[in-house]
Amino acid sequence: MTVTSADGAGPVQEVLVDDVAPAARDRARPGLLGWIPRLVVWAGLAYVVLVLPLGRSAIDVQTFTRAACYAIVALSLNVLLGYVGQISLGHAAFVGIGAFMSAYMMTVQGQSFWVGVLAAAGIGAAQALVLGGVSLRIRGLYFALVTLAYGLVAEQNIFQIASFTGGGAGQRAPKPDWFESEWRYYYLCLAFLALVLFLDWRLMKTKGGRALLALRENPRVASTFGINVRMATLFAFVVSGTFAGLAGALIAHNDLSVSADVWNFNLSLVFIIMTVVGGLRSRYGLVIGGAFFALMPYLLHQIPGLENGLSKIPAPFDLTPELAPLVIGPLLLLVNLIQFPGGIGQQVRPVARWLGGHRFDPHDRGLKEVQITDVRA
Repeated sequence: MTVTSADGAGPVQEVLVDDVAPAARDRARPGLLGWIPRLVVWAGLAYVVLVLPLGRSAIDVQTFTRAACYAIVALSLNVLLGYVGQISLGHAAFVGIGAFMSAYMMTVQGQSFWVGVLAAAGIGAAQALVLGGVSLRIRGLYFALVTLAYGLVAEQNIFQIASFTGGGAGQRAPKPDWFESEWRYYYLCLAFLALVLFLDWRLMKTKGGRALLALRENPRVASTFGINVRMATLFAFVVSGTFAGLAGALIAHNDLSVSADVWNFNLSLVFIIMTVVGGLRSRYGLVIGGAFFALMPYLLHQIPGLENGLSKIPAPFDLTPELAPLVIGPLLLLVNLIQFPGGIGQQVRPVARWLGGHRFDPHDRGLKEVQITDVRA
């Protein structure tokens, strides 16, 4: 169907009726009977997340808490990689410095957990502000190299400051009052994850959030719409650094101590892989992807006889469940790039939309491109 202007001067916009009708039908909400199976599924998910950990050991609950923290890391990296299209190869530095900052504030400065968390989020934002300010004029591969260099600087220099990191013994990071038990701290981290999800959702509803999506599609076109490309990139970097610092603080207090040897390039690589495998710009996909990579060693430990079999593999091909994310992750990434570019989020999208009240469409894989302009007739 062709829409013409009011004076009949000519067509303004062509609209395909077949494209509009399914969208209109999809907006119809289910009745009471339609919501019952959805509520049953929601109850099952709530049971798995909120109730099932209560019957597990403290060590298992600590692993589940790490899964919630990794989900926050994936959401933080998605702000930069998914919304703006800039890759950070040194994200472990932002998370690690946030972890050390929170531990330092509690152990050395004698501050409360909440002050430590705010300081970690603040130092994450400050790192991104300084690093982003220095590299405002570059994008793409050069930006990734700058973040990689920063990650190496943090690994070889910042993490070697004994007064800040505690030296070889690491820095103690006790849990906060009222949340000393692993179960209570698990729920606290879930609350922080819900907060980050809400902030990310609100960000994308704002004009600035839509500007980030436009920037990802084409920076030059975005600038013609009045978007300050450099400031928008810097803003996304600061938000990403804030979330990363928060995640680092939560990880530190979950482990009760933090040491320098884990915050390296391998961990940054795992963060990038789990974000892409989870699905860029898909919040539920990112949460699933981050949790899956955090739980991967734990899940492999549950397979009978696996560790025995892995121990028999001769060096240098020996493998442990702890190294599984660096082996299985790239394989999943290849599958993503070839078959499922949208990652886990693309695969679970039909179910997620059905749980939200839409009609179940197994072929719904979302928009192939981000729409940045409105249709006006």
